[in-house]
Amino acid sequence: MTHYFRNILIVLFFIVLIQGCSSDPVEKRKVRTLSDEQLDSIALIYDPKKADKRIDEFMMNLHRRSGFNGNVLVAKKGKIIYEKAIGWADHLHRDSLKINSVFELASVTKTFTSTAVMMLVEDGKLRLDQDVKEFFPDFPYDGITVKLLLTHRSGMMNYVYFVDDLWKAQKKDERPGITNQDVMKLIAEHKPAPYMKPNRKFHYNNSNYMVLGAIIEKVSGQKFSQFMADNIFKPLGMKKTAVYSKAEYTKIPVDVVGHDRTWRRSVAQNFLDGPVGDKGIYSTIHDLYLFDRAMRKGRLLDASTMDSIYAPHNEMQRGHFNYGYGWRTFVDGKHKVVYHTGWWHGFRHIYLRQLDKDVTVILLSNLTNGSLLKLDELFNAAGMPVVRRSAYSGSGQSSVSDDED
Repeated sequence: MTHYFRNILIVLFFIVLIQGCSSDPVEKRKVRTLSDEQLDSIALIYDPKKADKRIDEFMMNLHRRSGFNGNVLVAKKGKIIYEKAIGWADHLHRDSLKINSVFELASVTKTFTSTAVMMLVEDGKLRLDQDVKEFFPDFPYDGITVKLLLTHRSGMMNYVYFVDDLWKAQKKDERPGITNQDVMKLIAEHKPAPYMKPNRKFHYNNSNYMVLGAIIEKVSGQKFSQFMADNIFKPLGMKKTAVYSKAEYTKIPVDVVGHDRTWRRSVAQNFLDGPVGDKGIYSTIHDLYLFDRAMRKGRLLDASTMDSIYAPHNEMQRGHFNYGYGWRTFVDGKHKVVYHTGWWHGFRHIYLRQLDKDVTVILLSNLTNGSLLKLDELFNAAGMPVVRRSAYSGSGQSSVSDDED
């Protein structure tokens, strides 16, 4: 009998222990189960023999006629209907892209940075109305809050141009990367003039998300790279995704090289590949699709938080376009697409997620030509609205005959 009660107590102890762990929302997010692995494996199943022929024909024409070079994935209602690696990873060495090739995400990184910020907000470690000066007392601008950074309404100058001009004027070595904290110190020291007063208007600017990256480091006590790995990449099974900063790596450990418009040269990374948050995350089409699935399932954030991320927080542009927290938005009646583009050091991308129909379109390219401006047929084949600004008049009416050639 004593043995029986002892076993009951042991079972009860473990039940309480498990419940105690799962009651902590921060720790619960980090738990990855066998079921998660199985569901992700199912989500990534794809049979090339069943590829959507219309999309394949379009993509191969885009490659031949418009010079698209990169990886593409299209999914509908949780099923991949098309994926392909097209072209070179490194033109100089004639290395072909593979389906799991890792790309610098450029500004697509901002979608992850905003997610991290809102996770900290949910955890009570950060508030949207907090002023940057609460974290960096020497910050030279008044009235800039976390929310204004998220929505590109801070009015700050662009740190990329400011630091680049400074390095050239002082003839500094451009190979070693600098950190977000380094940039914050330079801003405090030199006090570059802002573009405008805070909250006057939307002005897309990398400085906003570089500062958010610095704030994440301050609040969490971790490097941006470690915080993202611990709280997003690992819990979501994004095994090939990481933050690579030139401040932490002498050579970024990926094989895909960024190129200019016509293959004339590859683009070398330099000190400006050190700051992260506005850029700096490297990933694959599959891992971005896993991020899409996790966001749809509320794996990281509550439904109300997700609504605020996708809500328009600026003035409507051309009747359909706006910006939320780290996501561009397109709304046409009941149809809503959240997306982000990226363009940096030889990489150019677009990552689109139609919320109402569960359609995902991902194109990652390492050749910065204009091929991603000619995707109307792809959008039509995927069954989603044409997300291209000149496809609509100022009143929001469709005028898709404007081909942007």
